[in-house]
Amino acid sequence: MSATNKLKIFNDPIYGFITIPNTLIYDLIQHPYFQRLRRISQMGMSYLVYPGAHHTRFHHAVGCMHIMQKAVQTLRFKGVTISNDEENALYVAILLHDIGHGPFSHAMEHSIVEEVHHEEISLKFMNALNEEFEGKLDLAIQIFKGEYHRKFMLQLISSQLDMDRMDYLKRDSFYSGVAEGNINSDRLIQMMNVQDDALVVEEKGIYSVEKFLVSRRLMYWQAYLHKTSVVAEMTLTKILKRAKELTQKGIVLPCSEPLSFFLNNKITMVSFDEDVLRIFALLDDYDVLGAIKSWQFHSDFVLSSLSKMIINRDLLKIILLDEKADNEKLADYKNKLMALYTISDKEAAYFVFKGKLKNQAYNKESEPISILKKDGTIENLVDSSDQLQVRALSKAVTKYFICFPKVLLDT
Repeated sequence: MSATNKLKIFNDPIYGFITIPNTLIYDLIQHPYFQRLRRISQMGMSYLVYPGAHHTRFHHAVGCMHIMQKAVQTLRFKGVTISNDEENALYVAILLHDIGHGPFSHAMEHSIVEEVHHEEISLKFMNALNEEFEGKLDLAIQIFKGEYHRKFMLQLISSQLDMDRMDYLKRDSFYSGVAEGNINSDRLIQMMNVQDDALVVEEKGIYSVEKFLVSRRLMYWQAYLHKTSVVAEMTLTKILKRAKELTQKGIVLPCSEPLSFFLNNKITMVSFDEDVLRIFALLDDYDVLGAIKSWQFHSDFVLSSLSKMIINRDLLKIILLDEKADNEKLADYKNKLMALYTISDKEAAYFVFKGKLKNQAYNKESEPISILKKDGTIENLVDSSDQLQVRALSKAVTKYFICFPKVLLDT
């Protein structure tokens, strides 16, 4: 039997050809845990706003690994010592950084897999894979957990200017068609360096960093926090909550076995063991969408109505507000809906609700982006920039919203 050629390349629409650097990376990509990411959308329900936004977390993870290769190459060129083991660990850590995302991740985290964050699940997957690969992921896990002594390595994976953000901004901009999110990741990586074991950006790259932050702010308002994306994700969250509520009352809902398991059980970090991880690894977007297609015909008014909204893209009305929603107005909408459909206050709350959106492109209180000046000193980006917009981008902007059925506009 001929041996498998593991030195493959991907043709990526963002970067061109992406090379798999070694056989371990190939085997990790081929693993069913990672292949599942082909069935997990990167931008959740955003395709209901931007029809092209159907790319997956698989695309994103492989793209992150590719630009990590460029980062390692750049830093080595500038005299930063990175051993072969450290290099490989960086590739593994960035490749697997999102492996814990579930279908429509944020909706899942707020409905049926409560209290367990996707980063914690990613770590569980990495530990399980490490056991299977006989300890070859030890160093990658150390870096991912922030336990490795070389701080800049974690910053490449998780910081305010990491490979994750660089790829998703460029990729999401490309697939959604929101041109304002497009960034020059090549330029940003070329301007990176390491000083006192921390990641820095050389002074001449400061405008590229500013453009990156502006793009991040605009992508949040135009894509991730677009009001239709928000109301679609909120609707999906409420569908899953209602499904869990009905299931736990003993009502059997048609759905796949993995989804049924999470509807029937309350999962916490303590109960999230190896068996739960294996079931979670069988769950993807198709389970959720397949179930919703069935649930639109269910006898429960709430479940069927919400499911039809997603399937037919006939969503709730969402209104953005500068100030907190008026509770009296909300109560008025609820009362009208209860009278119109003879439903309870609790059921009406699935259709009439409020919330808030927060957009902060740069958090100056968190670990800052550091600028390496020509004289060798290091400055916080906010202090180094002569542009007032960086200070503006570091301020959180909050908007409020209310949602209610469009039928109430006619009452």
